[in-house]
Amino acid sequence: MFLLILGIVIWSAAHFLPATDAYKRKKIMAKVGVIPYKIGFALTIIGSMVLMVVGWRSITPVYLYALPEWVKYITYLFVLITFILFAAARSKTNIKRILRHPQLTGLVFWAFGHLLVNGDSRSLILFAGMLVWAKIQIILTNKRDGKRELPASVPVQNDVLTVILGTVAFVGFAFAHRYITGVALF
Repeated sequence: MFLLILGIVIWSAAHFLPATDAYKRKKIMAKVGVIPYKIGFALTIIGSMVLMVVGWRSITPVYLYALPEWVKYITYLFVLITFILFAAARSKTNIKRILRHPQLTGLVFWAFGHLLVNGDSRSLILFAGMLVWAKIQIILTNKRDGKRELPASVPVQNDVLTVILGTVAFVGFAFAHRYITGVALF
Protein backbone atom coordinates (compact mmCIF):
# COMPACT_ATOMS: atom_id res chain seq x y z
CA MET A 1 0.00 0.00 0.00
CA PHE A 2 2.92 2.29 0.76
CA LEU A 3 4.21 2.24 -2.83
CA LEU A 4 0.78 3.07 -4.27
CA ILE A 5 0.34 6.01 -1.91
CA LEU A 6 3.94 7.15 -2.52
CA GLY A 7 3.33 7.09 -6.27
CA ILE A 8 0.22 9.23 -5.92
CA VAL A 9 2.03 11.67 -3.61
CA ILE A 10 5.00 12.03 -5.98
CA TRP A 11 2.67 12.45 -8.99
CA SER A 12 0.71 15.13 -7.13
CA ALA A 13 3.76 16.99 -5.81
CA ALA A 14 5.40 17.04 -9.24
CA HIS A 15 2.28 18.60 -10.75
CA PHE A 16 1.57 20.96 -7.85
CA LEU A 17 4.94 22.73 -8.13
CA PRO A 18 4.29 24.28 -11.56
CA ALA A 19 0.69 25.03 -10.56
CA THR A 20 1.57 26.83 -7.34
CA ASP A 21 4.90 28.49 -7.96
CA ALA A 22 5.55 29.43 -11.58
CA TYR A 23 8.45 31.63 -10.44
CA LYS A 24 10.21 28.73 -8.72
CA ARG A 25 9.67 26.55 -11.78
CA LYS A 26 11.21 29.20 -14.04
CA LYS A 27 14.10 29.60 -11.59
CA ILE A 28 14.79 25.85 -11.68
CA MET A 29 14.59 25.84 -15.49
CA ALA A 30 17.02 28.77 -15.67
CA LYS A 31 19.42 26.96 -13.37
CA VAL A 32 19.36 23.46 -14.96
CA GLY A 33 18.02 24.29 -18.44
CA VAL A 34 14.62 23.75 -20.05
CA ILE A 35 15.37 20.34 -21.58
CA PRO A 36 16.90 18.84 -18.39
CA TYR A 37 13.94 20.20 -16.40
CA LYS A 38 11.45 18.59 -18.79
CA ILE A 39 13.39 15.31 -18.76
CA GLY A 40 13.48 15.37 -14.95
CA PHE A 41 9.77 16.13 -14.78
CA ALA A 42 8.95 13.32 -17.24
CA LEU A 43 11.14 10.84 -15.34
CA THR A 44 9.47 11.86 -12.06
CA ILE A 45 6.02 11.28 -13.57
CA ILE A 46 7.04 7.95 -15.10
CA GLY A 47 8.60 6.92 -11.78
CA SER A 48 5.43 7.84 -9.90
CA MET A 49 3.37 5.79 -12.37
CA VAL A 50 5.68 2.80 -11.91
CA LEU A 51 5.27 3.12 -8.15
CA MET A 52 1.49 3.23 -8.56
CA VAL A 53 1.44 0.12 -10.77
CA VAL A 54 3.84 -1.85 -8.56
CA GLY A 55 2.00 -0.68 -5.45
CA TRP A 56 -1.38 -1.58 -6.98
CA ARG A 57 -0.23 -5.07 -7.89
CA SER A 58 1.32 -5.66 -4.46
CA ILE A 59 -1.95 -5.07 -2.60
CA THR A 60 -4.40 -7.87 -1.95
CA PRO A 61 -7.73 -6.13 -2.53
CA VAL A 62 -10.25 -5.95 0.28
CA TYR A 63 -13.77 -5.41 -1.06
CA LEU A 64 -15.54 -2.52 0.64
CA TYR A 65 -18.64 -2.05 -1.52
CA ALA A 66 -20.35 -3.33 -4.64
CA LEU A 67 -22.77 -1.30 -6.71
CA PRO A 68 -25.29 -2.87 -9.12
CA GLU A 69 -23.94 -4.41 -12.34
CA TRP A 70 -25.65 -1.79 -14.53
CA VAL A 71 -23.41 0.93 -13.04
CA LYS A 72 -20.65 -0.23 -15.40
CA TYR A 73 -22.53 1.50 -18.24
CA ILE A 74 -22.25 4.80 -16.39
CA THR A 75 -18.53 4.15 -16.06
CA TYR A 76 -18.28 3.44 -19.79
CA LEU A 77 -20.01 6.77 -20.48
CA PHE A 78 -17.71 8.63 -18.06
CA VAL A 79 -14.60 7.11 -19.62
CA LEU A 80 -15.89 7.95 -23.12
CA ILE A 81 -16.31 11.55 -21.92
CA THR A 82 -12.75 11.36 -20.59
CA PHE A 83 -11.34 10.38 -23.99
CA ILE A 84 -13.30 13.14 -25.71
CA LEU A 85 -12.08 15.71 -23.18
CA PHE A 86 -8.48 14.51 -23.55
CA ALA A 87 -8.80 14.97 -27.32
CA ALA A 88 -10.35 18.41 -26.77
CA ALA A 89 -7.47 19.50 -24.55
CA ARG A 90 -5.05 19.25 -27.48
CA SER A 91 -7.34 20.74 -30.14
CA LYS A 92 -9.03 24.01 -30.97
CA THR A 93 -12.60 23.24 -29.92
CA ASN A 94 -15.61 24.97 -28.46
CA ILE A 95 -15.39 22.51 -25.60
CA LYS A 96 -12.60 24.71 -24.25
CA ARG A 97 -15.07 27.60 -24.21
CA ILE A 98 -17.13 25.60 -21.71
CA LEU A 99 -14.35 23.89 -19.74
CA ARG A 100 -11.18 25.67 -18.75
CA HIS A 101 -9.35 22.40 -18.08
CA PRO A 102 -10.82 19.64 -20.27
CA GLN A 103 -8.04 17.13 -19.56
CA LEU A 104 -8.23 17.51 -15.77
CA THR A 105 -12.03 17.46 -15.94
CA GLY A 106 -11.76 14.27 -17.98
CA LEU A 107 -9.55 12.76 -15.30
CA VAL A 108 -12.23 13.56 -12.71
CA PHE A 109 -14.78 11.67 -14.84
CA TRP A 110 -12.32 8.76 -15.29
CA ALA A 111 -11.55 8.46 -11.58
CA PHE A 112 -15.17 8.81 -10.45
CA GLY A 113 -16.32 6.26 -13.03
CA HIS A 114 -13.73 3.78 -11.84
CA LEU A 115 -14.77 4.33 -8.22
CA LEU A 116 -18.31 3.32 -9.20
CA VAL A 117 -17.27 -0.11 -10.47
CA ASN A 118 -14.24 -0.89 -8.31
CA GLY A 119 -15.20 -1.17 -4.68
CA ASP A 120 -11.94 -2.59 -3.39
CA SER A 121 -9.36 -0.97 -1.12
CA ARG A 122 -6.61 -0.49 -3.69
CA SER A 123 -9.06 1.05 -6.21
CA LEU A 124 -10.33 3.42 -3.55
CA ILE A 125 -6.76 4.58 -2.86
CA LEU A 126 -5.78 4.95 -6.52
CA PHE A 127 -8.92 6.44 -8.01
CA ALA A 128 -9.88 8.62 -5.05
CA GLY A 129 -6.28 9.84 -4.88
CA MET A 130 -6.30 10.78 -8.56
CA LEU A 131 -9.76 12.36 -8.26
CA VAL A 132 -8.66 14.54 -5.33
CA TRP A 133 -5.42 15.44 -7.13
CA ALA A 134 -7.27 16.51 -10.30
CA LYS A 135 -9.73 18.68 -8.40
CA ILE A 136 -6.97 20.37 -6.38
CA GLN A 137 -4.91 20.81 -9.56
CA ILE A 138 -7.82 22.62 -11.23
CA ILE A 139 -8.17 24.96 -8.23
CA LEU A 140 -4.42 25.67 -8.02
CA THR A 141 -4.08 26.24 -11.77
CA ASN A 142 -7.07 28.59 -11.80
CA LYS A 143 -5.58 30.53 -8.89
CA ARG A 144 -2.19 30.73 -10.61
CA ASP A 145 -3.61 31.79 -13.99
CA GLY A 146 -6.16 34.26 -12.67
CA LYS A 147 -9.15 35.45 -14.63
CA ARG A 148 -9.89 33.34 -17.66
CA GLU A 149 -10.01 34.71 -21.18
CA LEU A 150 -12.57 32.80 -23.19
CA PRO A 151 -11.03 31.18 -26.29
CA ALA A 152 -12.35 32.25 -29.67
CA SER A 153 -15.22 30.29 -31.15
CA VAL A 154 -14.22 27.70 -33.74
CA PRO A 155 -16.22 25.86 -36.43
CA VAL A 156 -18.46 23.10 -35.07
CA GLN A 157 -16.71 20.53 -37.25
CA ASN A 158 -13.71 20.85 -34.89
CA ASP A 159 -15.96 19.61 -32.07
CA VAL A 160 -17.43 16.83 -34.20
CA LEU A 161 -13.95 15.67 -35.18
CA THR A 162 -12.86 15.78 -31.53
CA VAL A 163 -15.85 13.66 -30.46
CA ILE A 164 -15.12 11.15 -33.25
CA LEU A 165 -11.42 11.01 -32.36
CA GLY A 166 -12.19 10.57 -28.65
CA THR A 167 -14.76 7.87 -29.39
CA VAL A 168 -12.38 5.93 -31.65
CA ALA A 169 -9.66 6.13 -28.98
CA PHE A 170 -12.16 4.98 -26.34
CA VAL A 171 -13.24 1.96 -28.40
CA GLY A 172 -9.64 1.01 -29.11
CA PHE A 173 -8.70 1.33 -25.46
CA ALA A 174 -11.79 -0.57 -24.34
CA PHE A 175 -10.68 -3.57 -26.38
CA ALA A 176 -7.04 -3.17 -25.24
CA HIS A 177 -8.04 -2.71 -21.57
CA ARG A 178 -7.61 -6.44 -20.90
CA TYR A 179 -4.00 -6.36 -22.12
CA ILE A 180 -3.08 -3.10 -20.45
CA THR A 181 -4.70 -3.60 -17.04
CA GLY A 182 -5.47 -7.30 -16.90
CA VAL A 183 -9.20 -6.56 -16.63
CA ALA A 184 -11.46 -7.47 -19.57
CA LEU A 185 -14.35 -5.07 -20.14
CA PHE A 186 -16.31 -7.37 -22.45
